Amino acid sequence: MRLAHCSDLHLLSHDGARLSELANKRWIGAANLLTNRSRHYHVAAFDQMIDDINAQGIDEILCTGDVTNLALEQEFQFARQKFDKLARGPEHVTVIPGNHDAYVAEGIEHFAKIFAPFHTSDPGWPEGWPIVRVRGDLALIGITTSRETAWFSAYGYVGEEQLAKLRAILQDPRLAGKVRLVAIHHPPAGRRAKNPIRGLHDHEAFARVIQDCGADLVVHGHEHRDMFEAIGATKVIGVASGTYEHDDPARTGRYRVYEIADGKIRSDLVRVWDREHNRFLSVESPI
Repeated sequence: MRLAHCSDLHLLSHDGARLSELANKRWIGAANLLTNRSRHYHVAAFDQMIDDINAQGIDEILCTGDVTNLALEQEFQFARQKFDKLARGPEHVTVIPGNHDAYVAEGIEHFAKIFAPFHTSDPGWPEGWPIVRVRGDLALIGITTSRETAWFSAYGYVGEEQLAKLRAILQDPRLAGKVRLVAIHHPPAGRRAKNPIRGLHDHEAFARVIQDCGADLVVHGHEHRDMFEAIGATKVIGVASGTYEHDDPARTGRYRVYEIADGKIRSDLVRVWDREHNRFLSVESPI
C-alpha cells in the first residue's frame, strides 16, 4: 500500500465573497493574501499534484489541513471540487482541518459539512474526532486541532476528550498488527510545538498518550517545511506546503509518499513540484 501525505494547500478562490464576510479577523488574512500569500501559493500546483497522484497509483491520500485561507464557504466549495478529482474518492482520501480552516468559528461548520465524506470514521468506531479509517495494514487516526483563535495567532490544541478517545483507539485490539498512523495539523513535538502563538498548546498531554500507547508514525503540516522529530520511539514527520513556490528548493511544493507492507512502513520519498515543467519529481527522503 502507498500513502500520499500533503498539507497546507491554501487553495485560493474568493469568487462571490462579500465585504461583510471580511469584517472580522479575516481582514488580516485578506490583507496578507493581497500583499504576500497569493503570490506564493498556486492552485495549479495542486491540480498537477492530483494528476500526479492519480498517475502514480497511490492507494490512500491524506491531507493534514489548511485547504483554505480564510475559511470562506466558497473556498471550501472550491477545494472540495479539487479533491473530488482524486480518482480514489472520499473512501480513500482523508482530510483533517487546519487552523486556517477555522479562521473564524463558522469555518469549522463549513469544513464539517462540505468535507464530511473525507473525515467520516469507519462503521463501528465512535462518531466525531478522532476519526478512524482502517485500510488493509493501515489504521489512519485523524485528530483535529482546528480552533478559532485570537487575532495574530495560529495555535491549536487537542483537548481532553479527544486525548481520552485517542488513548482508547490506540489500545483497541482491532488495531493489533496494523500500522497506527496518527494525523494532526499542528506539530506535536520539537521547539515549534512549544510556540505559544502558533504551536500545540497541549503537546505534552498528546506526547504522554503516544508514549503510553505507542504509534508507528505521527504526521503533520502547519509549518510549511519538512520536519523530523520524535516522541519517544515514535517518529514525527511534518511535510511542507503542497502548493508553495519558493527560491529555496527545500520549501517548494511537495507531497510525501509512504509504502506500507507487512505491518511496517517500508520506504519514504518526496514528490516535489517542478513549476517550470508542470510536473512533480521524486526525491529520496530517508525516514
